Amino acid sequence: MVVVVAAVVGTLLVSLGPDRSGSFHAKVSGVPATTRPIIAATAPSTTTPARQQSSATTTTVDPGALPQTDDKPTATGAQFDAGVNALWQAIVQDQPSVALPFFFPEAAYLQVKDITNPAGDYQSRLLANYDQDIHTLHAQLGDGASQAQLTGMSVPEDQAQWITPGTEYNKGSYWRVYGSTLNYTLEGQAHTFPVTSLISWRGQWYVVHLGQIR
Repeated sequence: MVVVVAAVVGTLLVSLGPDRSGSFHAKVSGVPATTRPIIAATAPSTTTPARQQSSATTTTVDPGALPQTDDKPTATGAQFDAGVNALWQAIVQDQPSVALPFFFPEAAYLQVKDITNPAGDYQSRLLANYDQDIHTLHAQLGDGASQAQLTGMSVPEDQAQWITPGTEYNKGSYWRVYGSTLNYTLEGQAHTFPVTSLISWRGQWYVVHLGQIR
């Protein structure tokens, strides 16, 4: 007698759900915050029971989760240029999310600020103001948004200061510079948008106040 046994092998899929993790004068407490995604993982599918495939995992490290350095940033390099272009595209398209990579990382803000609820302050004040300022600048471009051309960002790096703990409710340090401008042309005329305050993390400039400090 011949016995045939059928085995059903299931495929297990595992996914890791991401979580989204100036003068900075304001103290804001009691405001829930989201976190910025820093890890993405994928799991393979099984093609045949005879061959087992290894999983492939892609990990992106949030720079804000790493320790600060005292490296002084410069307004040059691939990362800086990408950030400036992202900010410009966000303004032209009226899409603030496009400019998030050029905004000071939330995890870094949590390391820097010595206030009751830095995550709430980041989300409800700093990031909300950044979004609002991008909408305002897009409105200033008006019907000419699609014709405006970015020419660069000017940063007065000789005026950059190293900010130490104990200043502006800080427990960490960073480089800060006021008075940068985003430069563009429209209908043959040169124009600028203010970029009020840039601060550094690990040797890179990030926007923390695009418009008025508030």
